[in-house]
Amino acid sequence: MANIPIYDGNPSWSADAVPFGFYSSDTEFQTDAVKVAKFCAQRLGYPLVDVELQSGSFFTAFEEAVTTYGNELYAYKIRDNQLSLEGLSTGSNLNESIVTPSFASIVRLSEQYGAEAGTGGNIPYYSGSIPLTESIQDYDLKTWATDNSITGSIEIKRVFYESSPAITRYYDPYVGTGFGTMNMFDSFGFGGMSPAINFLMMPLNYDMQIIQQIEMSDSIRRSNYSFEIKNNKVRIFPLPGSGSAHLHFEYIKLDDRINSSNESAVAKVSNVSNTPYTNPSYKSINSVGRQWIFEYTLALAKEMLGYVRGKYSNIPIPDASVTLNQSDLIAAATAEKTTLIERLRGYFDETSRKSLLERRAQETEFKQTELKQVPYTIYIG
Repeated sequence: MANIPIYDGNPSWSADAVPFGFYSSDTEFQTDAVKVAKFCAQRLGYPLVDVELQSGSFFTAFEEAVTTYGNELYAYKIRDNQLSLEGLSTGSNLNESIVTPSFASIVRLSEQYGAEAGTGGNIPYYSGSIPLTESIQDYDLKTWATDNSITGSIEIKRVFYESSPAITRYYDPYVGTGFGTMNMFDSFGFGGMSPAINFLMMPLNYDMQIIQQIEMSDSIRRSNYSFEIKNNKVRIFPLPGSGSAHLHFEYIKLDDRINSSNESAVAKVSNVSNTPYTNPSYKSINSVGRQWIFEYTLALAKEMLGYVRGKYSNIPIPDASVTLNQSDLIAAATAEKTTLIERLRGYFDETSRKSLLERRAQETEFKQTELKQVPYTIYIG
């Protein structure tokens, strides 16, 4: 086996020394890579002891540390903004973007409620009608759908089977209604008679009560217009008369309801895996982030050195043997990596939008409490 040289204390940058080359064109990364290699080697005991690594080992650990920092940073950004990022073009680069929260996701959710309530939404409504037959109450909607070549299941959303609005049987509030003597003339065949004129304008609440009175009269004194739907059959009340024409209704197709929840998102952000964040720009990382990267690089270097020394746990020497510290290095590296990741995530959580808003609200409350201690000015005129 060839005699592979180990770290000699003189690291020299080489783009071929890193496996991915994410930051090789960044001059600040190149400069810091050399400094980090010296920093890690000295922390591992060099030059008092040999460090069985090469300069490229430190450069590789440095590249991995920067990438890990970027992954944690942008994972936090995605968690904080994913609802606002869904539907965005995947061709965008969000690394240097300020994401402003939007109501897009809330509107998409509210569309479902609007569709069910019949006030909008993203589900098309269709119109249909069934010819009414005199003295027949029950009508089969499944048969109607088959006759009209409608495939799939449907759901009736509204049936237009009701009497004319009560207001159409209520006279102008300037003409005689003040005494309540002219109500419901049309209902009883007296619509052609002229009401007495008294020009008394009544409050609007009186008009509302009269309209409710007309509607209750229709329900109690007359055969009220109503319907019920059970098992794809509609029953109407009262019995259709000889002058009946059609029963009109609105319906939706159940397939449309299912398909409305599945929107094509070609070249758009649909999940966290295609949210357009890339590896960070090293030159844009501040000193706080770089210090974390240096420490994580050292932890990775300890881990690599532990695995290298683990190949030979004991080295024989004259009349004795040397035991290497493989287990200590790996244990220390594992603990340091876990601690550093937890510290970074905790820092990001403290600077999330939710945490910052909570802190600002607390600051406002504290300021108000402090201002209450300031004496009020007494004005003497």
